[in-house]
Amino acid sequence: MIKIISVGKLKEKYLLDAQKEYTKRLSKYTKLEIYEIQDENDNDIVRALIKEKEKIIKFLKPQDNIILLDLKGTKVSSEKFSSLINEELTYKSNITFIIGSSNGVHEEIKKIASKTISISDMTFPHQLFRIMLLEQIYRSFKIINNESYHK
Repeated sequence: MIKIISVGKLKEKYLLDAQKEYTKRLSKYTKLEIYEIQDENDNDIVRALIKEKEKIIKFLKPQDNIILLDLKGTKVSSEKFSSLINEELTYKSNITFIIGSSNGVHEEIKKIASKTISISDMTFPHQLFRIMLLEQIYRSFKIINNESYHK
């Protein structure tokens, strides 16, 4: 199973449609759960991160294999990302991806993540990044299963 916990809500129809499409495509390979957390509009970034952390933790279970997506994480290509997903799902029953807010995530979330990865040095809107993550997860399953799509 793959779980995505994302700070910020999808609002635009085209993004909701894209999420729906990738959710449908991924259903062939894995169960997918997506949890949206309202980002905190607090001028005190530390206080905002604490509030977001508390919301994120509510969706975590002890058996979750947590992978944090962060600009400062280890850079991975599509092929490496695919290998990571394959390896993690081979040894554990699920992967939980966390996408923080524009302020990042609280240090406690960073500490409980088994891995911190980055798929680009570029900065993207969080809503668009979620779609990009879904696409890369889908691409990974296509690569794992030696199916056409990747190139």
